Parts: sequence; structure tokens; C-alpha cells
Amino acid sequence: MSGRPAPVRIDDLAEPRFSDDVRAILDFMEDAGSQLTLEPAVLMGAAATETGLDDFGHCDFVERLGVLCRAMREEGGFNGAGVMQQHAFISGLLKNRLLIEDIVRRHPEILDERIVAPIIICGLPRTETTHLHNLMSADPALRSLPYWESLEPVLAEHEQPAPGAPDPRKERTEMALSFLNTALPYFNRMHEMTVEHSHEEIQLLAIDFSTMLFETTAPMPTWRDYYLSHDQAPSYAYLLKILKVLQWLRGGTRWVLKSPQHLEQFPALVETFPDATFVVTHRDPVSVTASMVTMIAYTARLTRDRVDLESMGHYWADRLELMLRRCATERDVLPADQTVDVRFDEFMADDLAMVGRIYELAGQPFDDRATASMAAFMAEHPRGRHGAVVYDLGEFGLDAAERRMALAFYTDRFGITLES
Repeated sequence: MSGRPAPVRIDDLAEPRFSDDVRAILDFMEDAGSQLTLEPAVLMGAAATETGLDDFGHCDFVERLGVLCRAMREEGGFNGAGVMQQHAFISGLLKNRLLIEDIVRRHPEILDERIVAPIIICGLPRTETTHLHNLMSADPALRSLPYWESLEPVLAEHEQPAPGAPDPRKERTEMALSFLNTALPYFNRMHEMTVEHSHEEIQLLAIDFSTMLFETTAPMPTWRDYYLSHDQAPSYAYLLKILKVLQWLRGGTRWVLKSPQHLEQFPALVETFPDATFVVTHRDPVSVTASMVTMIAYTARLTRDRVDLESMGHYWADRLELMLRRCATERDVLPADQTVDVRFDEFMADDLAMVGRIYELAGQPFDDRATASMAAFMAEHPRGRHGAVVYDLGEFGLDAAERRMALAFYTDRFGITLES
């Protein structure tokens, strides 16, 4: 691609370096975080005070929140800035829950909404799920979840903008992304984030405090084990409730959804969305491991003073293997006549042809409006426009040959083309 930036190797993953401006912000956050505590009762009380609401709905989430907070305190390894970020993250989820319960209480007809035959992408990060998701989301006939809406699904009554005025949620998202892009200048090379880009509903699952999303903030074995040992069907049911709220608020008829978590939750996914079309993406898992651990290690610099690359690498190598084992074991839970496997090399060879296959299976018109919208999206967002990152498993104490052998159960099961 003409003008594409040269690939970069991130040489400060373990010992991060920041500009003076970013360092000053992180120092401020460090001081603020030293005054905060990650305690469920305190966080819930603050959320209630800020919203003026006190009904969190079914309170089974409180136990999960307690396990999460304890894991963050004891295993997260967060510095003061990290504590502040997790405090803001959890507080935001609690406020979202209060606002969701409030709007459903005031408008019980929301629960009569039907989420009909969604198209659900299930695949690990770095398997082109984002590109596939954004392509289909460009189709005006499908409803997706923009990033700003994923962060704040419901706007408080007192913040409702006047007709024609901007939504304050978009401005807040823009401000957060501005800091992210300044503090992590190479992040867009790995995963571009914009206010309007289609985001994962894993952000919505977090509102019920039962998701692997929390593990991306830090390796937390206690949380991982607790989450994996519990049936996720109730939390997927809560996700369905949130989608009904969003559909009632902003319309939409057929959703296109995406999350890596679905790979290890096929039974709960099918139970919740029995009429869905399931799109399972696949790529050489060694390549996926290298890129994913690099991305998570890179973002970790915002929450800790030093990043333990080997610990991070081994945690996520094991975690991805566990996800893929569940995927391989439970793949046949997905209805054969509603499911398509998308292999990375086939998708890269002709992305629109693959979308056409998905649409055919889903019974979704692949008409001129859809193809024109997707072509316009690709013209405005060419692949690799921000440049690439050089990945090296060795930095994380991982051996590619060992990983390839360990993950052969998956590559053999799905006929995955191996990458050099």
C-alpha cells in the first residue's frame, strides 16, 4: 500500500517509556489512585450516589464483583494509575447497570423486544474478526454496537441532549481515545479504535461482571478459575436484556455481534441465541498468540511500572490454549446448518466473497446497497494503513515450535494453514 508506514518493533515492552506529557498524566493518576480502594460496597455506593439510583437488579453479580475486586487487589499488580483506571472501569459498569435497570423499570415494554436471528462472529483476536465485523456493520441493513454505545449503553435522563445537539457519550469516548492514542502510539497498528467503530459485546457482558474481559487488564488466575467454573448462561441472558434496551432506544432489526469469549461459551451462546448464524473464525494459533500477547503487554504499561513479559506470555499462551480446547470440544454444539467456519487465508484472499457466503447462510440479502457500503468502508479504512508491528514470541519466553505442537489438536481439527 502506497505510503504505508514501515513495521516497528516495540523495544520498551518490559520497561515502558513515555513522553513528558503522558508521564505527567500518569503521575496524576498515580496520586489519585493511591486514595482509592477496589471494594465492592464502596464502588456500588459511589455508583448509586452518582446516578441517584439504587436498584442494581438481580444482585447475584455482587459475589462475582467481590471475587474480581479481590483478584485485582491481590493478583493484578496495579500501580496507583492502574487502580484509578480499574476503579473508573468498574464504577462505569455499575452505573451502566443502574441505568439499564432504571429504564427497564420505567419502560417494561422493552422486554417485549425480540432479537431475531443475529449474525454472531466467534473468533480470537488477530483472526480478522474486527475487519469482518466492520465490513458487515457497514451494511445499513444490519445493527451493530458502536464503541461509544458499548461504553455507555444508556444515557442518564439529565444528560439527554436537546434535538440536534451532540450526544455527550461520543465526546467522552473521543477524549478517552485521544489519551489512548497519545500514550500508546502503536496501538492502532494492532487494533484501530475510533468512536464509531463496531465494538464487541464483551463490554456489555462485563455489566453482569462475568467475562474474560477482566483478564485483559492483568493476569488473574483467581478470576479466571472462578469465571470458567460457572455457567455463563445467566450472564448471556443479561446480555440479551441489554441488547433489547439498545434496540428499543436506537432501533435496528438484525444484529451483527462479535466476541472472542464466545469461542469458549458455545453452549450458553446457542441457548441465548438459538436462531443465530454463527461465524467461527480461524487462524494459525501461534501467530495469534504472538500478536495477542504483544498487544496485551503493550497496553499493560498504563497500569503498572514494569511489565513481566514472561509471566504475561505464559499466562496468555495457556489461556488461549484453553479457549481453543473448548472451541474444539464444543464446536459441534453449534447447529451445522447455521454455522460457517472462516479460515484466515480464505478470508484474506477474497473478503467480500466470504461475506457473501455468510450472508447466503444467514438468509441476508447481499444486495447492491450492502456491497457498495462495504466497498466504501474498505476504501476509507484500507488494511494496514497504520503500519505493522513485529512480533516475537521469544520476548515472552515462549517457543514457537513448542506452541505449534501443543496446539496441533486445534490446527488438525479445523485444517488451519500454518504461517511461517
